[in-house]
Amino acid sequence: MNHFVSNSELVGAQNGNKSAVEISSLNKWYGAYHALRDINLGVQEGEKVVICGPSGSGKSTLIRCINRLEEHQSGSISVNGTRLDDSLSNIRAVRCDVGMVFQHFNLFPHLSVLENCVRPQIYARGTPRRDAEEIARAFLKRVRIPEQADKFPGQLSGGQQQRVAIARTLCMKPKILLFDEPTSALDPEMVKEVLETMIGLAEDGTTMLVVTHEMGFARQVADRVIFMDQGQIVEEADPDSFFDSPENERTKAFLDQIVH
Repeated sequence: MNHFVSNSELVGAQNGNKSAVEISSLNKWYGAYHALRDINLGVQEGEKVVICGPSGSGKSTLIRCINRLEEHQSGSISVNGTRLDDSLSNIRAVRCDVGMVFQHFNLFPHLSVLENCVRPQIYARGTPRRDAEEIARAFLKRVRIPEQADKFPGQLSGGQQQRVAIARTLCMKPKILLFDEPTSALDPEMVKEVLETMIGLAEDGTTMLVVTHEMGFARQVADRVIFMDQGQIVEEADPDSFFDSPENERTKAFLDQIVH
């Protein structure tokens, strides 16, 4: 069984950071299919972790377990000290701390950009409308699309829609951001604007776990890069070590295919 928690705990202790996510001996099955195998992972506050690997390696399943979009069968997950189990109050507490940006935006097409950012605040947090609108406009400005507030998602480019999705997530003031291949549904010319937004968030010190194939982003932003294959973490390292001197043969083969 691979064990990586102690290394991240050491790094966190050296930096004086607190634990944001702790995963221990995590296993998940879909029927007979063993999707996650004995995952051990620690993420410190403010850390940026990029998770990469081939399709079907368990990357998205792993981060979806962190906010209970997927239920694990054995092992443990704790987020900011709250154990993620069958307790509905614990699940709600974790989801208040964790925001997620999906591959396909998940915006409401019949609502304006502003309303997509306002209504979750009102319904999930009880924020008064005037305050919610002020917060929404501030984060639309943060992702550089304040002028799109009154448009509908269908009137925007894919890159703009993804930036709306990021703004909507930020409006909920999460402590941890999960990104599930946020650029994979975009045309190549749209990828840059979304990555620039994510780089800005990273520079702000936001705790981030990012599933992506954008290796330039990983090299520039990540504190650690994790490579998964067949439901396991098979390698993790700082970006320079990961890209320049990977140790696992499977990692080397993956990088040979994906890094140009």
